[in-house]
Amino acid sequence: MTLSFPGASAVASRLEVLPESSSTNAALRALAADREAWPHLSVLVTDNQTHGRGRLDRTWTTPPGTALAISVLLRVLPASADARGWLPLLAGLAMTEAVAAQLPDAAVGLKWPNDVLVGERKICGILAEATSDAVIIGSGVNTAMDAEQLPVGTATSFAVEGADADPDRLLADYLRGLDGLLSALIAADDAEASGLRALVSARCTTLGREVVVHLPGGAQFRGTATRLETDGRLVVTGDGEERAIAAGDIVHLRPA
Repeated sequence: MTLSFPGASAVASRLEVLPESSSTNAALRALAADREAWPHLSVLVTDNQTHGRGRLDRTWTTPPGTALAISVLLRVLPASADARGWLPLLAGLAMTEAVAAQLPDAAVGLKWPNDVLVGERKICGILAEATSDAVIIGSGVNTAMDAEQLPVGTATSFAVEGADADPDRLLADYLRGLDGLLSALIAADDAEASGLRALVSARCTTLGREVVVHLPGGAQFRGTATRLETDGRLVVTGDGEERAIAAGDIVHLRPA
């Protein structure tokens, strides 16, 4: 079935549907050199991504037609480095709200920094990548996968949750949320003043949880996730010490 996105196309400055892509992020990065043809809030989307890539260079593949791969080009960005540090969380919040709109009876939340969970299972992952003058936000949303097609036991999909996802509505809601949150952050150039810090904290299921933090390089430690710093880093308290985490894998150890 050919994907159609009339609602999302009305929000995006440019939206192209690819029948197949090895990586929508890589494809958009190559196209982004043409600033006039690919302006701010340009989008590539496919339901057949063959070599997707997540955080820490992990690769993942999905059966054709069972997941959406979405990449959004952001050219208009906050001025300060602290505000820019919130972009992955901002995108995660926008997608959390878009998923929750189609799963109104489910517990949909944001796992730091930008995984969307239904209960304790991941339905969407997000990867933000910087270019020389822009940021590309890539996301992969499990839509029609059945239980046997899920890549890991900790994943889920709209189909597994008993819902028939509306891809156009999902993408349109996500883009509207992303654009609105980004506009507010740019205007204030501060996550606190814009209200973003409070909104993310309210949706972030990591806060208040006992977690294990796996740092790049292999080190790990255990503690309680207590708050988000002004630049979006996660503060974890363990053994009487607070540590602000900028990058790493977070494992939730107990239900909230």
